Amino acid sequence: METDHLKLTSSEIGTLWGEYVNGTMAEIVNRYMISILEDESIKKVFQIAIETWEKQKKQIVSFIEKDGFPVPIGFTESDLNKGAKRLFSDTFCLNYLHIMTIHGLLGHTTALSVSVRKDLREFYNSCDNDAKSMYDLTIELLLEKGKFQRDPYFYPTDSPDIIFTKNFTDGFFGKGRVLSATEIISISLNIKKGVMAKALSIGFSQVTESKEVRKFLEDLGKTADENLQALAKIMQTDNLPIPMSWESEVTTSKDSPFSDKLILYHMGFLAQTAQVYYGTGLAGSMRTDLAVAYEKAVLKVLGITKNWFDLMVKNKWLEQPPLAPDRKELAQDK
Repeated sequence: METDHLKLTSSEIGTLWGEYVNGTMAEIVNRYMISILEDESIKKVFQIAIETWEKQKKQIVSFIEKDGFPVPIGFTESDLNKGAKRLFSDTFCLNYLHIMTIHGLLGHTTALSVSVRKDLREFYNSCDNDAKSMYDLTIELLLEKGKFQRDPYFYPTDSPDIIFTKNFTDGFFGKGRVLSATEIISISLNIKKGVMAKALSIGFSQVTESKEVRKFLEDLGKTADENLQALAKIMQTDNLPIPMSWESEVTTSKDSPFSDKLILYHMGFLAQTAQVYYGTGLAGSMRTDLAVAYEKAVLKVLGITKNWFDLMVKNKWLEQPPLAPDRKELAQDK
């Protein structure tokens, strides 16, 4: 049965709305980064990212308008300060695009999983393929330049093993076992994402005009560092290498490339996605010390996102997504 004629469900308009707002944010950042890049090979990848989003944006707008919803404001030319000095190195920009592509992969998969209409499913499948292609491009270029940070190597055993003791979950007081390969997945990814968030918070705090936004960025950077240190300590205890930091890839520029609205929204977006990744790590942790580290990280980031929401609302920078009909209010208006 053809489903293209069906009206958008709440989940479908919600994903389109989120894709548009987050996509326009990333577009502005990518356009700034391509303007400061010196490496032509990295420039080409960014150009592909910009052209890919332009194609996707047109389709998203078409979906939204066809069902009579207003197109979100998102982020526009007014959020980009053209001619701003270099704030990030070429290496940082490429790593940034790689991490943001990972976020895109998750977003497209989530959107696909709640889509019923065939045209939407086909669209998100194409978005997913675009993101996979970008993932490959960024990894290949990082490898070529010797900048990709591989996860730790494990060595094979002679045969499969079975868990025979409840002590497998013990991670405190030096009694516990070493980390498992399945636990490393989330630890490594969360550290890499935290490294980027910390570096961005440092760079953005140098250039933002608002004292309140600067204070928020400093608090976020401190929280990101605390969560990084907690996970890094667990890795180091097992003599495993941790991803390097990116702070040195941030210049000393005080010239802001973006509006304070974009800066604050971007960091809030990273804080919210961090909760998802920390939660995933918690669900897959079988060592008690690792589970506790994730629980603490989630609670700390919850406090950060609450402050972010208050600050966005105070400055009238937070766009409202489509809401369910308020039946009580409609009844009272009669």
